[in-house]
Amino acid sequence: MFEVLRSHILKRVKMPEEEFNLVTSLMIPKKLRKRQYLLQEGDLCKWLAFVSKGCLRHYSVDDSGIEHIERFGIEGWWMVDIESFQSHKPSAGNIDALEDSELLLIDNDSMTRLSVSVPTWDRFYTAVLEDEFKAARARISDLMTASAEERYLHFVETYPDLFQRVPLHQIASYLAMTPQSLSRIRKELAARK
Repeated sequence: MFEVLRSHILKRVKMPEEEFNLVTSLMIPKKLRKRQYLLQEGDLCKWLAFVSKGCLRHYSVDDSGIEHIERFGIEGWWMVDIESFQSHKPSAGNIDALEDSELLLIDNDSMTRLSVSVPTWDRFYTAVLEDEFKAARARISDLMTASAEERYLHFVETYPDLFQRVPLHQIASYLAMTPQSLSRIRKELAARK
């Protein structure tokens, strides 16, 4: 479980073994079964979760009962409702497992402790936040300027692993389109080949 985290950290920063051991000593391993919640709407997000195995989704449900998927998380990705986690306010969304998953959880107090006592962690976490910000900006740009077909093709190109693991109706939700629109786009693309 910790080897996936070690590999993930070493892609961004060189972290000495004693610092890595301190990081892992503050993390709590957790297993989620498929469909089990890590976070439910209205609860306080107490954990930043590193996905070492499996697949999660972060989503909200509107007044009509329609799910709106904000993001997915697979091996080597982080999942959190960052607004709830940092502001200590109830979450407006849910995080649940799409597959049986293994996570490493760290709470806000431990994050603060690491940021102060382990400079390498602070550099690493800053790099993770920068990557998340860039991905969010790219997604917003896609949603505002790209056609539905362009959004779908970008998703398939950018996240080929996710495309194989996530049901099409959830991909449609993430791409802000109906399942019927996604089906039509896929048929049109297949006909062009």
